[in-house]
Parts: sequence; C-alpha cells; structure tokens
Amino acid sequence: MDPLHIAFFGATNSGKSTLVNAIAGQEVSLVSEKPGTTTDPVRKRIELPYGIGPAVLVDTAGYGDEGTLGAERERLTRSVLDSTDVAVLLRSGHPADAVWEEMLGRAGIPVVVTESPAGVETTLQRIVQVLPREEKRFLTGNLVRPGDKVVLVMPQDSEAPKGRLILPQVQVIRELLDRGCIPCCCTPDTLEKALECRPALVITDSQVFRQVNAAIPADMPLTSFSILLAAQKGDIRTFVEGAGAIDRLQPGDRVLIAEACTHVPDTEDIGRVKIPALLRKRADVRVEIAAGNDFPEDLSPYALIIHCGACVATAHLVRSRIRKALLAGVPITNYGIALAKLQGMLERVVLP
Repeated sequence: MDPLHIAFFGATNSGKSTLVNAIAGQEVSLVSEKPGTTTDPVRKRIELPYGIGPAVLVDTAGYGDEGTLGAERERLTRSVLDSTDVAVLLRSGHPADAVWEEMLGRAGIPVVVTESPAGVETTLQRIVQVLPREEKRFLTGNLVRPGDKVVLVMPQDSEAPKGRLILPQVQVIRELLDRGCIPCCCTPDTLEKALECRPALVITDSQVFRQVNAAIPADMPLTSFSILLAAQKGDIRTFVEGAGAIDRLQPGDRVLIAEACTHVPDTEDIGRVKIPALLRKRADVRVEIAAGNDFPEDLSPYALIIHCGACVATAHLVRSRIRKALLAGVPITNYGIALAKLQGMLERVVLP
C-alpha cells in the first residue's frame, strides 16, 4: 500500500512547521519567527493513528515571501501538488489564502482548512473525514485465482539493489501470498527449472521480455511488474494507446523519460540507457530526462512521454501527469508498456 502523502500549505509563519512537528512528535522542520525558514519541501515518513496508517508528511515553503527567493520557494511548493493526496491549508488572513484554496480544489485534492494551527488529534480526525475512498485495486487484477502458481522472473544485475528486492517485486510477492497464490521466484538463468511448477502466470522484469517469452509456452500468460504498476497507479489503456506513438517517431523528435524518483544511474539503467538505445534503433530521437518533481510545465515540444513504473510515487502523481499529457495532446506510456512495444511483445502480454 502506498503511504498517504499529506502536505501542509500556508503563508510564511502560518504555523505549518509547528503543526508538522507536533504530529510527528519530533523536530522535522526548523521553526523560527523569521519568514522563509522552510525553503525546500521537507518530508517525514510516519505511521499515523485513526486508521490512516503509513503516511508522508510534507512541510512546504510558505507563500507570500517577499524575499529574493520567494518566487522560487513558491514554485517548489506548487511542485508538491502532483503528489499530494490530502492537503492541510493553514489560513492566516493572507490575501493568497483564497487563491491557494481554489488551486488545491482545482487539482482535485481533498483539503482540510484550519484558521490556525489546530491540535494534533483534531487535525488527524479531520484528515480522516476527507480521505479519498477508493476501491482496493490488486496489482495482479483478475490475472490470478487462489491456488494459482505464479513464476516471478527477477534479474539480479548491477541495477538490482544489493541485498534486497525492488519494491514492485516485494509488493507482488506479498499480494500473491495474501490472495492464496503460490509464488515461485527465479532469475532468467533458473527460469527453465521454475517452469516445472506449471504456473498459471509468469510475471517478469520488462527488460527480459524476449528472453522469457522464448522460454515459456506460447499459450502461457505473460506480463511484467511495470505493467502491473501501470494498471494500478495509472491508466493502462492510455499507456497502451500512447505506445503507438513509438511507430510514428521521426528523426529529431523529442522524447521525455520521466522518473518519479531520483537515483544515480549505472551502465544498465532502464530509463537512461536501455530504453533510449531501443528508441534510437527506430529513429534518431532526442531523449531528455526529468527526475523527481522536475516534470516540465510545458509538454508541447515532446512527441512522446515515457513514465517510469512509479514504484515509489503515488497514484495521484501518475494520474496527474497523465492528465497533463492528455491536455497537452502528447502521447504518454510507461516503461513496461514501452519495453513490450519496442521488443515486439505488446500483443503478447496480458493486461490486468
């Protein structure tokens, strides 16, 4: 389950940091009477009561700062909107309070409005009242039933984190166990042995689609971790439609690779190395990278956007970016769907 991202907005010195620190029970943000003390958004992971569960508290820079960096601080605060599930707005009588309340409403974000820093219990209870109610969406959707054996193909190359599995792999394994399935984990090298369990479904890392497809029966259902994430957090039909733009790419076209996280890339990086190399086999395109919150405001120059699997991002962020792409008339897809398309596998894979 993704942690709930709760962001705190308000004018400078409206009490945001004080409230965040009180909820966290520790000093997350520096508190000072000097305006503009909080500059970049400050994030704190926490487990909250009242059924809220895992959450990320986000303390933002206050708006209305007249200093030389005021405009830049406000830009960073606006960038938080895409990943915000619930907003807490502290009104202090500043003229921009109403503007920000309207902006949050237009973004479709549930808002808790308080005139001054409320108590912790009151704030949390009001957050519970506005929590978005979404029906639980399984990663594996309707692809499995209780008792099914499922083979998970997980390459352990230089890009795999040392000593642990990546988050989508852990999430899928846990879900399969919860759904009464029998997961069988392997690497591409041990896939042949793993297939002896006669699985009902094979889920693979998108990078080895072709290798896995060549090793399994033609009628055995096949999908990828990234495709499962695309269906849970985004709009998989839009992603599949967007992948069609790969066939229409022309030399000189600009393609945006959008990563929801930030990391130090290596020589086997999917988004910065492998996907660009496959794209350039189709056409001599210009590939640009946007990492973390650095998603361009103007998307019109791009012929295609390829978003990462968003394993550490919220569904709200992914859907917000899809909406922006559609409004700009730019096709958007994700890593798993794009890799399936680039490897001639899109018609072969099953979608949840």
